[in-house]
Amino acid sequence: MKKVVNTENKPIKLWLDDIEDGALEQARNLANLPFVFKHVAIMPDAHLGYGMPIGGVMASEEMVVPNAVGVDIGCGMCAVKTSLTIVSRETLKKIMAGIRSQVPLGFKHHKQGQQASLMPKVKGDSVADLPVVSREYQNALTQLGTLGGGNHFIEIQKGNDGHIWLMIHSGSRNLGFKVANFYNRLACDLNRQWKSKISPKWQLAFLPIASGSGQNYLREMNYCVEFAYANRKLMMQRVQKVLQLLLSPVFFEPIINIAHNYAALETHYNGNVMVHRKGATRAQEGELGIIPGSQGTPSYLVRGKGNRESFTSCSHGAGRKMGRKQAQRQLDLAFEQKKLDDQGIITCHSP
Repeated sequence: MKKVVNTENKPIKLWLDDIEDGALEQARNLANLPFVFKHVAIMPDAHLGYGMPIGGVMASEEMVVPNAVGVDIGCGMCAVKTSLTIVSRETLKKIMAGIRSQVPLGFKHHKQGQQASLMPKVKGDSVADLPVVSREYQNALTQLGTLGGGNHFIEIQKGNDGHIWLMIHSGSRNLGFKVANFYNRLACDLNRQWKSKISPKWQLAFLPIASGSGQNYLREMNYCVEFAYANRKLMMQRVQKVLQLLLSPVFFEPIINIAHNYAALETHYNGNVMVHRKGATRAQEGELGIIPGSQGTPSYLVRGKGNRESFTSCSHGAGRKMGRKQAQRQLDLAFEQKKLDDQGIITCHSP
């Protein structure tokens, strides 16, 4: 931990030397919520989000905050170690072309729905009991096994163990977006009815965990977490199939998977609390995690230290110096691609 801010109702514990003003203001809002537990933890890669900073961790008592999970519910990482130790540049280009033929990128979906058997099973309920998921289910079948845009990626990496690794960063696509927006709007409406003293400008409307709306959100949120994993798993299987076609024989170790956008009931400081991780990786003692780099920098497999002050959490990525829209305005795509190419890194970007 680098710094503690003690000016608000609860402390803000920072694991970074500097934080942008907007993200710090959002952290201050979190620290003044009446139901926040102990303190707010801000990870090293924190930056401005909606309501809560990306890279924020908040534990709450009796309440869940949809915007403290975010719109890409279940977004996370998966990685697979292969038996390969070398792949030629020409073969890499063929692999990338094969991946593009198997995995829709950006806003693209499959033209036909994938098999329903690949979708998550609903524990104790049926899909019909999940109002948003049931409404979006058929659309979700076309989103299963698709990457999405933003900072989501599929990478072929060389590990310091000498092996070739596959890594994917993706989330719950439009399904998670729909669930998040529905319950955030519902929370906003209910907070107005209750005459909540929390300013709507904070974008931190809440739902009581014990209420019907709170329980429905948690059920649908958990389904989206499982859908995001199913999405990454299907993409990984199709990437593996491309490698097998071009490089047989090749073998794969079991998939490593983590989510970094969700809320879960956990025990901290002897209390049962709802831990919201928005762009944060759970890091219980000995737990395996993935922290991806930015383009052209290493990604890391890590094991948690069980740091209680971070609510057993760590960063979820390399962080950023500017937002994507700012980068599009200020950076030259061809120049950035040449920089990577000069390092021997092959890229495949849309503008």
